[in-house]
Amino acid sequence: MRTGEPPPAVGELLAALATGLWRYDAAAGVVTLDAEAARLVGLPARPTRLTEAGIRARFHPVDWNEVDGIVQLALAEGTLAEVRMRIMDEQRRVVRTVRSRSRPSVDPKSGRYRLIGTLQEVGEPPGGAARSPVTGDWRRSREAFLLDAGRALAEARSTEEVLRVAAGLSMPGFSPDGLAVFGAEADRLTVVGHYGQKPGDEGPFTQMSLDTDYPAAEVVRTGRAVYLSSPRQYRSRYPVCWPLAEHFNRHSWAFLPLTVAGRTMGAWMAAFKNPVTFTPDERSVLTTVARMLAQALSRAGAAETERELTDGLQRSMLPTLGPRIPGMTVAARYIPTGGGLQVGGDWYDMIQLPGAPSGTAGGRFALVIGDVQGHDVRAAGLMGQLRIALRAYACEGHRPDAVLSRASRFLHGMTYGTEGTDLRFATCLYAEVDPASGTLEIARAGHPDPAVRMADGTVLMRPTAGGMPLGIDPDVDYPTTRLVLEPGEAMLLCTDGLIETGGHDLDTGWRRIRQIMEERHEDAEALADALAQAVHGPSSHHATGPLTDRREDDIALLLLSRTDERGRAGRPAPVRRTMLTVAQAEPERVSGARRQLRELLHDWSSPDQVDSAELLASEMLTNVLVHTDTDALLVAEVSAAGNDSDGPGGRRMRVEVADAGDDLPHLRHPGELASSGRGLLLTELLADAWGVEPRGQGKSTWFELHEPPP
Repeated sequence: MRTGEPPPAVGELLAALATGLWRYDAAAGVVTLDAEAARLVGLPARPTRLTEAGIRARFHPVDWNEVDGIVQLALAEGTLAEVRMRIMDEQRRVVRTVRSRSRPSVDPKSGRYRLIGTLQEVGEPPGGAARSPVTGDWRRSREAFLLDAGRALAEARSTEEVLRVAAGLSMPGFSPDGLAVFGAEADRLTVVGHYGQKPGDEGPFTQMSLDTDYPAAEVVRTGRAVYLSSPRQYRSRYPVCWPLAEHFNRHSWAFLPLTVAGRTMGAWMAAFKNPVTFTPDERSVLTTVARMLAQALSRAGAAETERELTDGLQRSMLPTLGPRIPGMTVAARYIPTGGGLQVGGDWYDMIQLPGAPSGTAGGRFALVIGDVQGHDVRAAGLMGQLRIALRAYACEGHRPDAVLSRASRFLHGMTYGTEGTDLRFATCLYAEVDPASGTLEIARAGHPDPAVRMADGTVLMRPTAGGMPLGIDPDVDYPTTRLVLEPGEAMLLCTDGLIETGGHDLDTGWRRIRQIMEERHEDAEALADALAQAVHGPSSHHATGPLTDRREDDIALLLLSRTDERGRAGRPAPVRRTMLTVAQAEPERVSGARRQLRELLHDWSSPDQVDSAELLASEMLTNVLVHTDTDALLVAEVSAAGNDSDGPGGRRMRVEVADAGDDLPHLRHPGELASSGRGLLLTELLADAWGVEPRGQGKSTWFELHEPPP
């Protein structure tokens, strides 16, 4: 007797019952029939081996196409595969209907399934009601439903959204009117959500032991679905729990496992008011929906866990802005990156500096903003450690340059001190603020320069001296730059994410920021909201930059605004004012001064005067660098329209260059071949007024231009 064949007595018994035996090996594509099975499919009554194509020709094609889906369902549920199939003769006429019952198993080598089952002739009920094959319309409806359900569940981002989508599913021909999703926590059954029941109806099923004789508990324990076609079947199989389900007035129930990666995480109940027989096709639809529902719930749970972790990290790492500062307002925003854990290396901080009583406002404070390389958990961890170190150095009373030097040495020791460590650097800007005078002492480590919005809405980039990013060189020095924030002005400090997110480079990104800052906003908080909305709000998708890849980066920004106090001192402060120091060792900053002056005059009515101002300022700065050994300080102011000294209805621009040299320049008339001496001559020709004034130490050379009336 060959392996797998029944003993002779069993074969005789099956033949006496008109029951045939068949085996199907999907990997080999071979079907083995005993004599009775061969007779039932219309072949001579003797043991036969056929190919898959040979046996397929004996069945109705629609019925054969249903076999694979029914077998896969039985494998998933761990049940018998039962199907009715019509036998066809050579003229393609139906000669009988047989029922196959088989136990599928999977070949561990090939991964294909094998079947060992029985064949038995059955009568065809009137109208073909019991026939398993479905019509083409039902099949298309089922496929369309599963496609829509899969799309909707894939788009759900939270557990609440998943449950709402599941409640709205309309299955073809047998939509449930009651749903419940059960979870498993330790040895208890929990109700994640339900639909079609009244609030509070879930009470008896909450915190139910998994050992309870309840269908959902059994599904979680065994990982197999439970189908109950009638109240009688429910009552007979689960008599203890039947009183809990009876008052819902349902006629059929399906309890299916929610399985992800081989682990049963819960159960899904679909309850029906009308009787449902749960044919293989209906069970197939329910099983597919349960799989998609389990995947969606798993994704939503993971996303919610990540959001909770992200929020916790952000709350623990990002500081509060401290007490209110008289005369100043500080606003801050942190926007995480769009993907992953949504935690990166950007941070900001506000530090009360020594010198003021503890807990009081109005003393000196520091603003810090920075960006650790990377967008992962390590970047977030380094950010937290670096922020604490910077706060400690600042509270010790060190100046801005010393704070950054110590922080760079600290980060270098953390990332370069151990072999195999992931090397990281960080950019940072540290600004020490005196609220009384509006003076800022700024040190910068590879970070973007600040931008200042003046009282009339003009936005200027403020070039500041800087050094390498933190952590690269432990012995690097960081020069400082002193700025004055005038009343009515606001300064923006930000990380590169605010500039470049959305496919922007530095130029187009700053133009976008300048446009937003020049708009009127009620206060610093409103301006911070507008900047964040422009980058991550709906409008950001209509103002993308020139780069093809839309870079996503986390964003930190700080806004410092000084209260507008014009009129309190008896005269208005300048509408616009900028200052810039050009050192002997930094002649390249002359070009930066020209750019600053052009930005200051962005709305000046005469382009020729703007060119003249740029030329004359460049001449004055170059004269200081060439003819003295001191640094040059440029101060440019634009007065408001309507001042008595202005032209009728126009504005006045005054540019002053001061240095510590004692020699006063004199107006000369050089010859054609002279290589110098034309600076003051150009000033005489182009300026409306000019002069040279001696100071206590050094001198000041200035010129004025009056804007033509409109």
